[in-house]
Amino acid sequence: MLQLAFIRENKETVLAGLQKRNFANAPDVVEQLLTLDQQRRDTQRELDDVLSQSNAKASQIGALMKSGDKTAAEAAKAETAELKVRSKDLAESLRQIEVELQNVLVTVPNIPHSSVPPGRSADDNEVVLENGAKPTLYDGAQPHWELIKKYGPDGGPLIDFELGVKISGAGFPVYRGKGARLQRAMINFFLDEALKAGYAEVQPPIVVNEDSGFGTGQLPDKEGQMYYVTEDKLYMIPTAEVPITNLYRDVILPEGQLPVKNVGYTPCFRREAGSWGAHVRGLNRLHQFDKVEIVRIEKPENSYAALEEMSQYVQGLLQKLELPYRVLRLCGGDMGFTSALTYDMEVWSAAQQRWLEVSSVSNFETYQANRLKLRSKIDRGDGPGKMQLLHTLNGSALALPRILASILENNQTPDGIRIPKVLVPYCGFDVIN
Repeated sequence: MLQLAFIRENKETVLAGLQKRNFANAPDVVEQLLTLDQQRRDTQRELDDVLSQSNAKASQIGALMKSGDKTAAEAAKAETAELKVRSKDLAESLRQIEVELQNVLVTVPNIPHSSVPPGRSADDNEVVLENGAKPTLYDGAQPHWELIKKYGPDGGPLIDFELGVKISGAGFPVYRGKGARLQRAMINFFLDEALKAGYAEVQPPIVVNEDSGFGTGQLPDKEGQMYYVTEDKLYMIPTAEVPITNLYRDVILPEGQLPVKNVGYTPCFRREAGSWGAHVRGLNRLHQFDKVEIVRIEKPENSYAALEEMSQYVQGLLQKLELPYRVLRLCGGDMGFTSALTYDMEVWSAAQQRWLEVSSVSNFETYQANRLKLRSKIDRGDGPGKMQLLHTLNGSALALPRILASILENNQTPDGIRIPKVLVPYCGFDVIN
């Protein structure tokens, strides 16, 4: 959530940033926020003045009664009663203004970093780099949704989508035999690599309350994309980012604990409402999937260096998996609601002849921290440390379904599917046949 002080002091910057995001009615919304903010501050000043007068009158009453001036004391009591009524009315007006201000403020997305390119859709994203040679497959090579039918246990598929439909519905596959073992191998590999890189592992809940969803920006923006447990008022997590970042909600972190680096594996749940077409076949888009997530909390001056480090880390995983990939800098119209800058990593699917997104790495600057009230008292060497909001970052490292799809498709041969060398010690086999 943007800070009102920042909007007041940087109106033109905010308007330019919202324009880059193609945010509808940006001038009207910003003007509404500034008007409400001025009303709030004027009402607060008036309330403070009335309360000060009321306290002064209350002190006078005792002195007047003590001196025997009952007439003046009764007049002061009447004035005090009027001031109490006025203060009550002002407090209610202030509450209503603050509610309206908050309701408008939560609809405003984060301001893009200066390096974010303008644009309206994924077609306008900037290709930062491309790495690795695209494999040439043998004649008769197939996409993973056909390939899995050949290699499962007991004559069944390696990944059973129909069985998942029977148990739960479309988008909830069942991994079987070597498919299940390969899933577990990737999870353990990703976690081990994160530990080597200095991330501390946590295993968070996979359901969160409304405050947690609000803190990281999923609510109210993505409410329709989340599964909701009605009776308990809990949301199934769309990513481990939500519970891990919320570990630090309402926390003042000592400066000496920064940076915070966490990693966690969780299943993730997304309704993916409105998704259809050939591009969502097989593992390309699911309602439930596994993901390892990295989360960082940084001093503001260090967060963009941390973002580049996270990008390099994710790229290192893709290199170890021997997958050709490219890095995109998302344009203003394709970024997530809370992000200031996002890099997407996409791997090449040789059988589908298309790029598949497997990771997003984002810097949210203070946007989440303002909602979370996540702060630190940082010593700048010019006196006592001042309390300030921290920067939060997160990245997929990695999401499993499309990684698995690319491994199956890119490594298929007439004799079976080759397993990347780094995964062999984890899964116990070097080929699926």
